Amino acid sequence: MSIYDYSVPKTDGSELALSQFKGKVMLIVNTATGCGFTPHYKSLEKMYEKYHDKGFEIIDVPCNQFRGQTPGTDEEIHQFCTLKYNTQFPQMKKSDVNGENALELFKFLKSQKGFEGFGKGPKALAMSAMLKTIDKDYKDNPDIKWNFTKFVVDRQGSVVKRFEPTVSMDKVEDYIEKMM
Repeated sequence: MSIYDYSVPKTDGSELALSQFKGKVMLIVNTATGCGFTPHYKSLEKMYEKYHDKGFEIIDVPCNQFRGQTPGTDEEIHQFCTLKYNTQFPQMKKSDVNGENALELFKFLKSQKGFEGFGKGPKALAMSAMLKTIDKDYKDNPDIKWNFTKFVVDRQGSVVKRFEPTVSMDKVEDYIEKMM
């Protein structure tokens, strides 16, 4: 299967077929409204505004699997994001990204790009320390580790990069810019 065989549930109950984004660069991200990484929304919106007309899409999938940091209804999540960060990119229905109820899309993404570590620096060390208390084997599986894990899909539909939330948004944007 390819990325274009998948869809994600929208807040209105319909499905967003990723096939409509053929030929575009996509950034697919699981998000949260009450997380230390929530300010990533500001950078995501900046990238969306800068590159959308050049063939860039962001698929925002809110997820409440990481310490309940995405409370509220889909409507409340959407209001928060549009009022606080003026987001304009598509926001999907709150969904699971790990476990038996994980979206098929995220199962596919994880099979294409597994976990490669948090990098270096204080945020990376903090994430590693916290995750060791939750899952001592977290390094050995492809699961999403936390909110704001980002997957990049190129114009040909290949999953080419996975960014953990600890990676600076400047690095994410530099990567996206090269793809444009």
